[in-house]
Amino acid sequence: MGDGPKEVGVIGGIEKRNITIVNYNPAWVEEFEKHKKFISGAIGSTALQIEHIGSTSVPRLAAKPIIDILLVVPDSSDESSYLPQLEKAGYLLRVREPDFQEHRMMRPPEKNVHIHIFSPDSPEINRYLMFRDQLRKDPAARKQYEQIKQELAAQSWSDMNAYADAKTKVIEGIIQSAGAKQ
Repeated sequence: MGDGPKEVGVIGGIEKRNITIVNYNPAWVEEFEKHKKFISGAIGSTALQIEHIGSTSVPRLAAKPIIDILLVVPDSSDESSYLPQLEKAGYLLRVREPDFQEHRMMRPPEKNVHIHIFSPDSPEINRYLMFRDQLRKDPAARKQYEQIKQELAAQSWSDMNAYADAKTKVIEGIIQSAGAKQ
């Protein structure tokens, strides 16, 4: 990993990928559990929390067939405590965002899993979980989110981040609604 400057942002540059939304697949839960075991086996007690997040974690919600995982480690900026072990387990660093709560994102070469890594004090942890839980229990929010995803997936995007950014207003509204109900 060297002591020189580390690449920041999207590691390896922007990728153009087709956005495809498919019907909910119960096998996504099994896929999450498989990766949870890989992650736990690779970094042990460094994994403080491993959660299935994103659309594939919400029954009855159509989604991109990419499993999103929230991984909480003691200090996400201390890459030496988890990155080499996860790389050895087959995951590749894709995103390094020191200016966004020290967020890191890793994925396997198949690009079918995104592991979002944060420290315990990150507000993003609660936001991810509130969003997931609201979609799980609120059919109207689930329908609204699925509709915007379908509409946006029908468009052409320079990369997946542009597609994700286009969903922000709806996501923020659902999180705000979830927070108001707590």
